[in-house]
Amino acid sequence: MKAISAAILLAQALSGAAFAQARDKAPSADRPLLATFCDAGNIKGSACTRAKNYRSGKRCDVRLQPDRHSGKFLADGTTLLAVNYESNCEPHATDFGGSVVFEQKDGNTTFKGYQPGLQVNDCITVARNEKQDRLICITGHIGQGHLESGVAEMVFTRDFSGTIDVSLNYFVTGEDAVGAYGANVVECKETSKYFGFAKLGAGLARDTVTVEIAHADKETIGTACGKGFPKPKETFGELGDGEAYVPQGFEKKTRIVIDLTSSKAVPEADFTKP
Repeated sequence: MKAISAAILLAQALSGAAFAQARDKAPSADRPLLATFCDAGNIKGSACTRAKNYRSGKRCDVRLQPDRHSGKFLADGTTLLAVNYESNCEPHATDFGGSVVFEQKDGNTTFKGYQPGLQVNDCITVARNEKQDRLICITGHIGQGHLESGVAEMVFTRDFSGTIDVSLNYFVTGEDAVGAYGANVVECKETSKYFGFAKLGAGLARDTVTVEIAHADKETIGTACGKGFPKPKETFGELGDGEAYVPQGFEKKTRIVIDLTSSKAVPEADFTKP
Protein backbone atom coordinates (compact mmCIF):
# COMPACT_ATOMS: atom_id res chain seq x y z
CA MET A 1 0.00 0.00 0.00
CA LYS A 2 2.85 2.39 0.81
CA ALA A 3 4.44 1.77 -2.60
CA ILE A 4 1.13 2.47 -4.33
CA SER A 5 0.62 5.63 -2.28
CA ALA A 6 4.12 6.80 -3.09
CA ALA A 7 3.53 6.18 -6.77
CA ILE A 8 0.30 8.13 -6.65
CA LEU A 9 1.97 11.02 -4.84
CA LEU A 10 4.82 11.02 -7.37
CA ALA A 11 2.35 11.03 -10.26
CA GLN A 12 0.43 13.88 -8.65
CA ALA A 13 3.63 15.84 -8.11
CA LEU A 14 4.72 15.32 -11.71
CA SER A 15 1.24 16.20 -12.93
CA GLY A 16 1.23 19.35 -10.80
CA ALA A 17 4.67 20.31 -12.04
CA ALA A 18 3.62 19.75 -15.64
CA PHE A 19 0.49 21.84 -15.07
CA ALA A 20 2.51 24.65 -13.48
CA GLN A 21 4.99 24.54 -16.35
CA ALA A 22 2.17 24.67 -18.91
CA ARG A 23 0.57 27.50 -16.96
CA ASP A 24 3.82 29.47 -16.91
CA LYS A 25 4.30 28.98 -20.65
CA ALA A 26 0.71 29.81 -21.60
CA PRO A 27 0.90 33.60 -21.08
CA SER A 28 3.85 33.89 -23.50
CA ALA A 29 1.42 33.40 -26.38
CA ASP A 30 -0.31 36.64 -25.34
CA ARG A 31 2.88 38.69 -25.06
CA PRO A 32 3.00 39.63 -28.79
CA LEU A 33 -0.63 40.77 -28.55
CA LEU A 34 -0.01 42.79 -25.39
CA ALA A 35 3.08 44.38 -26.94
CA THR A 36 0.88 46.10 -29.53
CA PHE A 37 -0.72 48.33 -26.87
CA CYS A 38 1.55 47.97 -23.82
CA ASP A 39 5.18 48.82 -22.99
CA ALA A 40 7.32 45.73 -22.32
CA GLY A 41 7.95 46.75 -18.70
CA ASN A 42 4.21 46.77 -18.01
CA ILE A 43 3.53 43.25 -19.32
CA LYS A 44 3.00 40.65 -16.59
CA GLY A 45 1.91 37.26 -17.91
CA SER A 46 -1.33 37.81 -19.83
CA ALA A 47 -1.86 41.27 -18.36
CA CYS A 48 -0.81 44.84 -19.11
CA THR A 49 -0.63 46.90 -15.93
CA ARG A 50 -0.85 50.17 -17.85
CA ALA A 51 -2.61 49.90 -21.21
CA LYS A 52 -1.96 52.67 -23.72
CA ASN A 53 -4.81 54.95 -24.78
CA TYR A 54 -7.36 53.12 -22.67
CA ARG A 55 -8.94 56.00 -20.80
CA SER A 56 -7.52 59.49 -20.96
CA GLY A 57 -5.67 60.39 -17.79
CA LYS A 58 -6.25 57.03 -16.09
CA ARG A 59 -3.89 54.14 -15.43
CA CYS A 60 -5.82 51.06 -16.49
CA ASP A 61 -4.93 47.40 -16.49
CA VAL A 62 -6.03 45.00 -19.23
CA ARG A 63 -5.96 41.23 -18.61
CA LEU A 64 -6.44 39.06 -21.68
CA GLN A 65 -8.75 36.07 -21.26
CA PRO A 66 -8.76 32.69 -23.05
CA ASP A 67 -11.92 33.45 -25.07
CA ARG A 68 -11.01 34.69 -28.55
CA HIS A 69 -12.23 34.38 -32.14
CA SER A 70 -10.69 35.25 -35.48
CA GLY A 71 -12.15 35.52 -38.95
CA LYS A 72 -12.68 37.73 -41.97
CA PHE A 73 -15.16 39.93 -40.16
CA LEU A 74 -14.77 43.07 -42.31
CA ALA A 75 -16.45 43.50 -45.68
CA ASP A 76 -13.04 43.82 -47.39
CA GLY A 77 -12.02 40.35 -46.17
CA THR A 78 -9.50 41.56 -43.60
CA THR A 79 -8.81 39.02 -40.83
CA LEU A 80 -9.57 40.28 -37.32
CA LEU A 81 -8.91 38.73 -33.92
CA ALA A 82 -11.19 39.60 -30.99
CA VAL A 83 -9.86 38.68 -27.53
CA ASN A 84 -11.78 39.01 -24.26
CA TYR A 85 -10.27 41.15 -21.51
CA GLU A 86 -10.98 42.24 -17.96
CA SER A 87 -10.07 45.63 -16.50
CA ASN A 88 -10.41 47.29 -13.10
CA CYS A 89 -11.35 50.46 -14.98
CA GLU A 90 -14.56 48.88 -16.28
CA PRO A 91 -17.77 49.02 -14.20
CA HIS A 92 -20.54 46.47 -13.84
CA ALA A 93 -22.40 48.20 -16.69
CA THR A 94 -19.79 46.87 -19.11
CA ASP A 95 -19.38 43.55 -17.26
CA PHE A 96 -15.92 44.62 -16.01
CA GLY A 97 -14.29 44.24 -19.41
CA GLY A 98 -14.81 43.80 -23.12
CA SER A 99 -12.76 42.70 -26.10
CA VAL A 100 -9.57 43.91 -27.74
CA VAL A 101 -9.60 43.89 -31.54
CA PHE A 102 -6.49 43.15 -33.61
CA GLU A 103 -5.96 43.15 -37.37
CA GLN A 104 -3.88 40.28 -38.76
CA LYS A 105 -2.16 40.62 -42.12
CA ASP A 106 0.95 39.07 -43.69
CA GLY A 107 2.00 37.53 -40.37
CA ASN A 108 1.73 40.86 -38.51
CA THR A 109 -0.73 41.78 -35.78
CA THR A 110 -1.92 45.37 -35.33
CA PHE A 111 -3.87 46.71 -32.35
CA LYS A 112 -7.18 48.23 -33.52
CA GLY A 113 -8.83 49.26 -30.27
CA TYR A 114 -10.80 48.32 -27.18
CA GLN A 115 -14.50 47.44 -27.22
CA PRO A 116 -15.72 47.79 -23.59
CA GLY A 117 -18.76 45.69 -22.78
CA LEU A 118 -18.58 43.59 -25.95
CA GLN A 119 -17.21 40.18 -25.00
CA VAL A 120 -16.81 37.05 -27.13
CA ASN A 121 -17.53 34.40 -24.49
CA ASP A 122 -19.85 32.05 -26.34
CA CYS A 123 -19.47 32.58 -30.09
CA ILE A 124 -19.11 30.73 -33.37
CA THR A 125 -17.75 31.86 -36.73
CA VAL A 126 -19.84 31.13 -39.81
CA ALA A 127 -19.35 32.13 -43.43
CA ARG A 128 -21.34 35.08 -44.77
CA ASN A 129 -19.99 34.53 -48.28
CA GLU A 130 -16.72 33.53 -49.96
CA LYS A 131 -15.05 36.77 -48.79
CA GLN A 132 -16.46 37.46 -45.33
CA ASP A 133 -17.28 35.66 -42.07
CA ARG A 134 -19.85 36.38 -39.39
CA LEU A 135 -19.26 36.23 -35.62
CA ILE A 136 -22.45 35.04 -33.91
CA CYS A 137 -22.59 35.10 -30.10
CA ILE A 138 -24.78 34.44 -27.10
CA THR A 139 -24.72 37.72 -25.19
CA GLY A 140 -25.76 38.45 -21.64
CA HIS A 141 -25.87 41.17 -19.00
CA ILE A 142 -27.30 40.99 -15.50
CA GLY A 143 -28.76 43.96 -13.65
CA GLN A 144 -30.79 43.90 -10.42
CA GLY A 145 -31.20 40.14 -10.76
CA HIS A 146 -32.50 40.23 -14.34
CA LEU A 147 -30.28 38.40 -16.84
CA GLU A 148 -30.92 39.82 -20.30
CA SER A 149 -29.48 37.64 -23.03
CA GLY A 150 -29.74 37.09 -26.74
CA VAL A 151 -28.25 35.67 -29.90
CA ALA A 152 -26.58 38.43 -31.88
CA GLU A 153 -24.06 39.10 -34.60
CA MET A 154 -21.03 41.21 -33.72
CA VAL A 155 -20.89 43.57 -36.69
CA PHE A 156 -17.43 45.01 -37.44
CA THR A 157 -17.10 48.19 -39.54
CA ARG A 158 -14.16 50.40 -40.50
CA ASP A 159 -14.53 54.15 -41.03
CA PHE A 160 -12.48 56.44 -43.28
CA SER A 161 -9.89 57.01 -40.53
CA GLY A 162 -9.29 53.25 -40.23
CA THR A 163 -11.01 52.97 -36.85
CA ILE A 164 -12.86 49.70 -36.30
CA ASP A 165 -16.21 49.82 -34.49
CA VAL A 166 -18.32 46.92 -33.28
CA SER A 167 -22.08 46.83 -32.82
CA LEU A 168 -24.61 44.11 -32.03
CA ASN A 169 -27.37 42.98 -34.36
CA TYR A 170 -29.84 40.89 -32.34
CA PHE A 171 -31.84 37.99 -33.76
CA VAL A 172 -33.61 36.84 -30.57
CA THR A 173 -33.61 38.05 -26.96
CA GLY A 174 -34.69 36.67 -23.61
CA GLU A 175 -34.85 37.49 -19.90
CA ASP A 176 -34.16 35.27 -16.89
CA ALA A 177 -35.64 36.73 -13.69
CA VAL A 178 -34.57 34.02 -11.22
CA GLY A 179 -32.06 36.38 -9.58
CA ALA A 180 -34.76 39.03 -9.10
CA TYR A 181 -37.78 36.93 -8.07
CA GLY A 182 -36.45 33.47 -7.23
CA ALA A 183 -38.16 32.10 -10.34
CA ASN A 184 -38.89 33.15 -13.88
CA VAL A 185 -41.96 35.29 -14.43
CA VAL A 186 -44.41 35.50 -17.32
CA GLU A 187 -47.20 37.91 -18.16
CA CYS A 188 -50.47 36.10 -18.63
CA LYS A 189 -51.26 38.05 -21.81
CA GLU A 190 -48.11 36.64 -23.48
CA THR A 191 -48.20 33.61 -25.76
CA SER A 192 -44.49 32.78 -25.38
CA LYS A 193 -41.39 33.99 -23.58
CA TYR A 194 -37.70 33.21 -23.94
CA PHE A 195 -35.68 32.93 -20.73
CA GLY A 196 -32.18 32.05 -21.97
CA PHE A 197 -29.96 30.42 -24.57
CA ALA A 198 -27.28 27.72 -24.67
CA LYS A 199 -25.35 25.39 -26.98
CA LEU A 200 -24.97 27.70 -29.98
CA GLY A 201 -23.97 25.87 -33.16
CA ALA A 202 -23.82 26.16 -36.93
CA GLY A 203 -27.03 25.34 -38.78
CA LEU A 204 -27.49 22.66 -41.42
CA ALA A 205 -28.23 25.29 -44.08
CA ARG A 206 -26.26 28.37 -45.11
CA ASP A 207 -26.98 31.54 -43.12
CA THR A 208 -28.48 29.63 -40.19
CA VAL A 209 -27.43 28.79 -36.65
CA THR A 210 -29.01 26.58 -34.01
CA VAL A 211 -29.38 27.27 -30.30
CA GLU A 212 -31.17 25.72 -27.33
CA ILE A 213 -33.76 27.99 -25.71
CA ALA A 214 -35.27 27.78 -22.25
CA HIS A 215 -38.75 29.18 -22.67
CA ALA A 216 -42.43 29.21 -21.76
CA ASP A 217 -44.85 28.41 -24.55
CA LYS A 218 -48.61 29.08 -24.61
CA GLU A 219 -49.34 25.89 -22.67
CA THR A 220 -46.76 26.70 -19.98
CA ILE A 221 -48.07 30.25 -19.57
CA GLY A 222 -51.64 28.90 -19.39
CA THR A 223 -50.67 26.57 -16.56
CA ALA A 224 -48.73 29.28 -14.71
CA CYS A 225 -51.63 31.70 -14.91
CA GLY A 226 -54.31 29.05 -14.25
CA LYS A 227 -53.90 26.39 -11.61
CA GLY A 228 -50.26 27.41 -11.29
CA PHE A 229 -47.05 25.46 -10.80
CA PRO A 230 -45.79 24.41 -7.35
CA LYS A 231 -44.73 27.53 -5.49
CA PRO A 232 -40.95 28.18 -5.64
CA LYS A 233 -39.07 27.38 -2.42
CA GLU A 234 -38.00 31.00 -2.08
CA THR A 235 -39.27 34.10 -3.82
CA PHE A 236 -38.37 37.77 -3.62
CA GLY A 237 -40.55 40.83 -4.02
CA GLU A 238 -44.11 40.88 -5.28
CA LEU A 239 -45.55 39.96 -8.66
CA GLY A 240 -47.48 42.56 -10.61
CA ASP A 241 -51.06 42.16 -11.78
CA GLY A 242 -51.32 39.58 -14.54
CA GLU A 243 -47.96 37.95 -13.74
CA ALA A 244 -47.20 34.38 -12.68
CA TYR A 245 -44.22 32.22 -11.69
CA VAL A 246 -42.58 29.55 -13.83
CA PRO A 247 -40.22 27.89 -11.32
CA GLN A 248 -36.91 26.40 -12.43
CA GLY A 249 -37.43 22.96 -13.92
CA PHE A 250 -40.86 23.80 -15.36
CA GLU A 251 -39.60 25.81 -18.33
CA LYS A 252 -39.36 23.99 -21.64
CA LYS A 253 -36.17 23.52 -23.64
CA THR A 254 -36.24 23.42 -27.41
CA ARG A 255 -33.57 23.64 -30.07
CA ILE A 256 -34.39 26.28 -32.66
CA VAL A 257 -32.96 27.34 -36.01
CA ILE A 258 -32.36 31.05 -36.60
CA ASP A 259 -32.26 32.37 -40.15
CA LEU A 260 -29.53 35.03 -40.10
CA THR A 261 -31.00 36.77 -43.15
CA SER A 262 -34.62 37.09 -42.04
CA SER A 263 -34.11 36.73 -38.24
CA LYS A 264 -36.92 34.17 -38.21
CA ALA A 265 -36.65 31.40 -35.62
CA VAL A 266 -38.37 28.02 -35.87
CA PRO A 267 -38.06 24.76 -33.91
CA GLU A 268 -35.32 22.58 -35.38
CA ALA A 269 -37.83 19.76 -35.86
CA ASP A 270 -39.94 22.02 -38.10
CA PHE A 271 -37.05 23.42 -40.12
CA THR A 272 -36.74 22.50 -43.77
CA LYS A 273 -33.81 23.49 -45.93
CA PRO A 274 -34.60 26.16 -48.55
